Amino acid sequence: MIERIHDQSARQLITLTLYFSMALLLLPSRADATEGGIGYYVPGTMATLIDRAPVQTGWVVKPQYMHYSGDFSASADTPLAGLVVAGVDVEIDAFAPGLLYTFEEDVLGAKYTVGAFPSWVDVTVTGTIESDLGNFSRRDSVSGLGDTTLIPALMAWQEGCWQYNFMFAVHAPTGDYEVGRLANEGLNYWAVDPVVGIAYSNLEAGFNASVFSGVMFNAENSDTDYRSGRTFHLDASVQQMIKAGSGFVTLGLNGFWGQQFSPDRNPGRFVDEFKMRSSGIGPVVGYMLPMGKDNILVELSWLPQTDTRNTTEGDYVWLKFVYQWQ
Repeated sequence: MIERIHDQSARQLITLTLYFSMALLLLPSRADATEGGIGYYVPGTMATLIDRAPVQTGWVVKPQYMHYSGDFSASADTPLAGLVVAGVDVEIDAFAPGLLYTFEEDVLGAKYTVGAFPSWVDVTVTGTIESDLGNFSRRDSVSGLGDTTLIPALMAWQEGCWQYNFMFAVHAPTGDYEVGRLANEGLNYWAVDPVVGIAYSNLEAGFNASVFSGVMFNAENSDTDYRSGRTFHLDASVQQMIKAGSGFVTLGLNGFWGQQFSPDRNPGRFVDEFKMRSSGIGPVVGYMLPMGKDNILVELSWLPQTDTRNTTEGDYVWLKFVYQWQ
């Protein structure tokens, strides 16, 4: 009886969050954007088997590396670091050594996890700056401590082959930021991202499928008086596990869709219309090595953007590693 109540609570929490997200999509919108066309939502961050909430008490070390290379159309005007820039080209390398802990006591019938992902980034941005004195090209590069993702709540409910996830992430502006500099280690504003997920695993068939959906709420960049609009995002994957030695090789596809839906707040000196949209799909390959109470997972994924609007178009490459122990 108690387990049935817990399962109902999990489904109700997921359903309410989805309804809340859809209701936000129906709000009226006008000039919608993220400053610079890039925000805290990064496709592939939470998308596959390796990203599901832990269901085993203990520690998880999750170092992640992401490489991104993309560019805007040469004719696209972009608000960036207090400037209006055309033909932006972006190169980003980011390393985030995550650490999570799952408590033994359940919360609302779910395994409860907290964690944090600090980051180290290397960013290079090239573009043409528009000014009253004329246009000129510039290239800026920075390297250092980036922004930090705090996870005060990561919850997992299990029901047979199904797993229901809820995550509340807080993005803290710990990276350096300078107005007028094209490349910055941080975004210079806070954001929160409630995410719900549903995953299916058939161990006998080796089939896995995951869907994660969330809404990014952004605070204002106090240095540029620019507040990016809210973003709805959806990441999904299908993977097949194949026995290989003591572990399993995983092969599959992962994809994403992100759409900005709420109005920006800006001082009017930037471009007027700037609505971001992005989607993509690509392969993912991994290896899982179960060792009793200890588990090792590694995944490599490629996510080329196939449809973009008012954001850079390029490729995301992820390399993720998980070591779990009690």
